[in-house]
Amino acid sequence: MASLTGAASRLLPAARFTVSRTTARLYFSSSSVSPLKCPKSSPLLSHVFRYQKQSLVRVSSGSFSTVASAKSAASDPDQLKSAREDIKELLNTKFCHPILVRLGWHDAGTYNKNIEEWPQRGGANGSLRFEVELKHGANAGLVNALKLLQPIKDKYSAVTYADLFQLASATAIEEAGGPKIPMKYGRMDVSVPEQCPEEGRLPDAGPPSPAAHLRDVFYRMGLNDKEIVALSGAHTLGRSRPERSGWGKRETKYTKDGPGAPGGQSWTVQWLKFDNSYFKDIKERRDNDLLVLPTDAVLFEDPSFKEYAEKYAVDQDAFFKDYAEAHACLSNLGAKFDPPQGFSI
Repeated sequence: MASLTGAASRLLPAARFTVSRTTARLYFSSSSVSPLKCPKSSPLLSHVFRYQKQSLVRVSSGSFSTVASAKSAASDPDQLKSAREDIKELLNTKFCHPILVRLGWHDAGTYNKNIEEWPQRGGANGSLRFEVELKHGANAGLVNALKLLQPIKDKYSAVTYADLFQLASATAIEEAGGPKIPMKYGRMDVSVPEQCPEEGRLPDAGPPSPAAHLRDVFYRMGLNDKEIVALSGAHTLGRSRPERSGWGKRETKYTKDGPGAPGGQSWTVQWLKFDNSYFKDIKERRDNDLLVLPTDAVLFEDPSFKEYAEKYAVDQDAFFKDYAEAHACLSNLGAKFDPPQGFSI
């Protein structure tokens, strides 16, 4: 999606996030939170990384795992429920729906179906909490999402990062007026930065051949054309900030006053409301203040994609149904569950 958006060294210079137009990964590339200038020098981020080290417990196998309760070796269901309520309050006060969706998608979207071993296969395993992965070009600005969620993680230590990221993403969709996502939980976390995936597994916003690129990336995850188009529809939320992605205007009449930090260019007029307006606006293209990326435009140009995009533009119920299924599928990609079947809350 231009929403999973988001990108060959795994260690980028720490001075500042910069992303060129040719390497931009979009998908919800803005938040209402002011960007941190330099993750490495940020006192908050230093606290985040210190906490991650302190919260790891040595087990008999010699590996590391996060603290968990007896109910689940991954996450405690009661703490997950409480964390969900705290996330709702966060959404109501910070208007951070888009960046929380993007965080969950980018943690899961590194999955490679051709690799069997966990965690080498990538996916929803909490690896995006580590500095080395946060510095990937596609993840520019996502340190702000971690900044928002870290106090909740501190409060609920028996919830894994992998579950917390996906819980936040699904809750953001639902609280913005979107469909109920049939989520399951119990994802286990990777334990060390060396388990992060290499850079380059997430989609570009402006590749030379948008349709081929989207298929290359999402087919690698095991997703199909319908799921690609449905997930793209989540661009109804959020803004693109050119200082992060290289795409979009610095502000428009729809973003100059916020809510949250002003600026950026949105795909839709009401960019904190989840509905099917993304498809309507791309099809009509009547407003120059609304963003259309090459990976957006191709949804109405490629014959297979167009079939679903046309359908979703006129049938919001169909879009919601297909989106909920695709989001749930994405959130499970690559995850290792304990218990193996996962659990619902």
